Amino acid sequence: MTSLTRPMFGALATLALTASAALAEEAKTSLFKVVTVKDEIVIGLTADEMKTIGGNDAGAIAHALSQKGDLTAWQYNVHRGPNGELQMAPSAKIALLAHASLRVEPYSTTYTVAPHP
Repeated sequence: MTSLTRPMFGALATLALTASAALAEEAKTSLFKVVTVKDEIVIGLTADEMKTIGGNDAGAIAHALSQKGDLTAWQYNVHRGPNGELQMAPSAKIALLAHASLRVEPYSTTYTVAPHP
C-alpha cells in the first residue's frame, strides 16, 4: 500500500462510518407513552414520521391528534430479540383517537429499540 492510498482508505472509512451513523440517527425510533383513563400504551415514531406530524416531541403528537382527530402509529412492547436479549419492538400498527383525557409523554427505556417496518 502506498503512502497515498493509506490516507484515501482512512478518509473512505471515516466517510462510511459517518454515513452509517447518520442513517442510524435518521432511522432512530422515539418512544412515547399514551395515557388515557382506561390504559396506557407505548408507541414509536421515526424522525420522518415526527417530521410529517410537524414536530419532534410529545407536544407535536398531542397537537396532531387534536387537529386531525386520529393518528396511526406502531405500538411497542418488550420482546426478546434475535440474540435473546429483551428489547422494545413493534407489535401492532394502531390508530389513536383524540380524547379529552389523553396524555402523551416521552418514554425512555434501557432496552434496545427495534425499528418498525
